[in-house]
Amino acid sequence: MPECLSSLRAPVVTPKERGLMMATPTSARIEEFCQELVLTPEQIQDVYDKLMKQINLGLGKETNAQAAVKCFPTYVKELPNGHERGRFLALDLGGTNFRVLLIELNDGNFKMESKIFAVPQSIMQGAGHELFDHIAECLSTFAHMQHIEHEVLPLGFTFSFPCSQHGLTEARLTQWTKGFSCSGVEGEDVVKLLEEAIERRGDVKIKVCAVLNDTTGTLMSCAWKNHNTYIGLIIGTGTNACYVERLENVGLWDGDWEEPKQVLINTEWGAFGGGGDLDSVLTEYDRDIDQHSINPGRQLFEKMISGMYLGEVARQLVQKLTKQGLLFGGQGSDALFERGGFFTKYITEVESDAPGDYTNCRIVVEPLLTCEPLPSLSDAPGDYTNCRMVLEELGIEHATDEDCENLRYVCEVVSRRAAFLVGTGLAVLLNKMDRPSVTVGVDGSVYRYHPHVHRLMCEQISRLVRPGMKFDLMLSEDGSGRGAALVAAVASRTAAT
Repeated sequence: MPECLSSLRAPVVTPKERGLMMATPTSARIEEFCQELVLTPEQIQDVYDKLMKQINLGLGKETNAQAAVKCFPTYVKELPNGHERGRFLALDLGGTNFRVLLIELNDGNFKMESKIFAVPQSIMQGAGHELFDHIAECLSTFAHMQHIEHEVLPLGFTFSFPCSQHGLTEARLTQWTKGFSCSGVEGEDVVKLLEEAIERRGDVKIKVCAVLNDTTGTLMSCAWKNHNTYIGLIIGTGTNACYVERLENVGLWDGDWEEPKQVLINTEWGAFGGGGDLDSVLTEYDRDIDQHSINPGRQLFEKMISGMYLGEVARQLVQKLTKQGLLFGGQGSDALFERGGFFTKYITEVESDAPGDYTNCRIVVEPLLTCEPLPSLSDAPGDYTNCRMVLEELGIEHATDEDCENLRYVCEVVSRRAAFLVGTGLAVLLNKMDRPSVTVGVDGSVYRYHPHVHRLMCEQISRLVRPGMKFDLMLSEDGSGRGAALVAAVASRTAAT
């Protein structure tokens, strides 16, 4: 085992062992059922090694085709310097909502106008031209609202799906994720599809300067404020990470070799595990979720981490425990037993109740190495206010305090596993970059709202990175919006020099 990973041999402490629940015969049996979701040091080591291998395969020209983690060069070589100026448009598509933004940058200051538009499910799963016609219509509506329909402003297009880029303004969709399945888009250049849709309307003009995903945008947005930012991370509906790699390590690189000799790499690590690399940690719940998804056998890492799936992992476990008579007296509800009925936000809400006299931690922007483990808890009863509200929404009104405590334990096991997997992935990137100090820009609803994910990631990364390495997690401010404008601004700046 590498020296930097020797701390993995420290035991993985479960929520129960931290005092989050009192030992009873029922809780002991519940812990047995949950044990397969508690990652062992050997499993973490296996994930670390295989992810590192996949990233190196993805970077190689001769090995990329066989890699599950594709590591696409983004063609973004320069980071913001804080002195970008001008007005820029940004489009942000990455989920069930679509945003159009007008952003003005002026030497470290920025102003923003934006509007959110819904993307109906019929469009998410319809014909590709209908999706891009919808985007063009939203852009036109916004441009007329802002009275800029006759201006040609530089535009950054955040398209947060796996793409193979062939230049700063050319990106071909490799596969849909996040519930999208529009026909006629995979393998096509999404910038060209956007430009064609706008041309069909004929009532607005744009100049696309860059296409990117939300992970790149998150890195750029944080780098604008903190010039030590070299990694971008998303943990929301999906998950992905990007990082700054030296050109000499990018066998795929076909661009210029002028300074700076670096490029942002879009790892698309959500696809990790597609070749069986996660078999050692997959549970029956993960396999069931994968089989019933719209992309079985794909995005397995994402399905263990992201907000689109965590609630269902917890629901399946809670359903099993209920049918075993270990929760709610064996009596569940139609909502609980319905696939997708336990939302990921329920995990956040249940874990936001204070266990005992412990005051919940919150997401803060601080050095990881200052994160402390959970303090010991007293025997004071926990607070189950949020938990009971969740159960009421699920139609369960007969839960005891022990049921609430055990439900929280289940949620903690699910979220802890997700946070440890993300932390392991970040440690891979940090050790691979081997910089003495790195800030990680982070965004996404799971990171932003869950009360403990930040701290859990801290614990895991601290175990895995090389001794002496310094790092921070920085909560991003609108990476997919401001980040898109910043990529366009940097592209405009470098084109003018």
